[in-house]
Amino acid sequence: MTVPPTTLTALKLAGQAAADKQATDIVAVDVAERMGLTDAFLIASASSERQVVAVVDEVEEVLSRQLKLDVIRREGKAGGRWVLLDYGHFVVHVQHEEERVFYALDRLWKDAPLIDLGLTDGVGAGEPGSTITPDDAPRDWTPGAPGEAQAQ
Repeated sequence: MTVPPTTLTALKLAGQAAADKQATDIVAVDVAERMGLTDAFLIASASSERQVVAVVDEVEEVLSRQLKLDVIRREGKAGGRWVLLDYGHFVVHVQHEEERVFYALDRLWKDAPLIDLGLTDGVGAGEPGSTITPDDAPRDWTPGAPGEAQAQ
């Protein structure tokens, strides 16, 4: 796996935040060796436009509060069908279930390694019952270029 530890921490927090808002099919994909723009994608599904927005809001809130990490660019929130949150080192895709099937990002990146998120409800690729706590998150983390050290 080529994802830096601080990115992994953020992915786990984002995945758990999505799960807390009942997102489904949450996966993280290591795209660092296949794409020079970012290290990883977190992909999650929601059953309605309202839920897509709720998941996105929770992910943004948790990453801002716990890691002091703010989104660099946000796309699609007004439509609520597919929202993209670009954090530099990783990108969060929250898709309505229909968009998830139609665009099939999972199939597009099927050869990329999955990242174990260790989500508590078993919706990710991790061990049920394991989770990340706020104490695991580095306090001085700021975004930088993908693949670089992220602590100040």
